[in-house]
Amino acid sequence: MSGTALEWFKSSYSGSEGGACIEVATEPTAVHIRDSKTNDPGAPHVTVAPTAWAAFLAAAR
Repeated sequence: MSGTALEWFKSSYSGSEGGACIEVATEPTAVHIRDSKTNDPGAPHVTVAPTAWAAFLAAAR
């Protein structure tokens, strides 16, 4: 991760009810994924390569 804070964004499919959604933060060499119910910058998250994230999105569609 770079020296700056990650900018997390919620899935466009997320509703306002606060259900089971994810947030993503991207960098040129990494994609970070976490549970959207947390607003804690130090909360655990998963980090994958952009190519792995793209493959996941393609399979999920």
